[in-house]
Amino acid sequence: MIVCLIHYRIDPFQRDAFRRYAENWVHIIPRCGGHLLAYLLPHEGSIDDAWGLIGFESMAAYEDYRARLREDAAGRANFAFAARERFILRETRSFPMLATGSLDRRPVGEEAQP
Repeated sequence: MIVCLIHYRIDPFQRDAFRRYAENWVHIIPRCGGHLLAYLLPHEGSIDDAWGLIGFESMAAYEDYRARLREDAAGRANFAFAARERFILRETRSFPMLATGSLDRRPVGEEAQP
C-alpha cells in the first residue's frame, strides 16, 4: 500500500472549519475509492499543522480516485468550502510506502476496536 500523506498548514483561528472539512471526507473518500486511514487535527504542540492519510494499492489507483473525486458532487462541494473559507494556508502531498505489517499494531492483549 502507498499512502497519500497530505500535510496541511491551516489558519489556527479556523480549526473548527478544518475539522468540518476533515469530517466531510469520511464518506466521500471511501466512496471514491480511497482507504481513509485518518485525518489528524492540531491538538497539542503545533496549532497549525494537520494531516490526511489515505491509502491506495498503487499510484494508478490514486489517479483513478482523483478522477472520481473530481466528479463527486460532495467532493467538489468540500473543496469549494475550503476555497471559500480559506482555512487551508498550504497543502503538500507525499507518497510514502507502508512497511509490511506496520499498520494499526496495538499493544499485546489489546483488541482492535471496530
